[in-house]
Amino acid sequence: MSGLYDFLDEVRLRPGMWVRGSSLLHLESMLTGYRVALGVHAAEEDFDFWSPGTQGPFGEWLWRRNGETSALGWAVEIEREAEAEGIPAMELFFTLLDQFRSERGQTVR
Repeated sequence: MSGLYDFLDEVRLRPGMWVRGSSLLHLESMLTGYRVALGVHAAEEDFDFWSPGTQGPFGEWLWRRNGETSALGWAVEIEREAEAEGIPAMELFFTLLDQFRSERGQTVR
């Protein structure tokens, strides 16, 4: 793995192996840890999921998509939406992530 999206591709393939209970809250915690590690090691990498004081580009995109903001974070809101639609939250997350990346002109696998 050479970066965040390579890691997320692995999670997509085997979510149960990487994320306890396929919980987006656990995934969000892992991604926050990833971001902290980038800062501790002064590693340069774009990070779309969290920045100190903000929800990050992904969260901001999600708020524009939904027409509202949330202090609870992107994971909680996606889990709520998935429950309302009757689909797995992890599946919805990756669908939304693909849309987000596509709109930003990023390669989607």
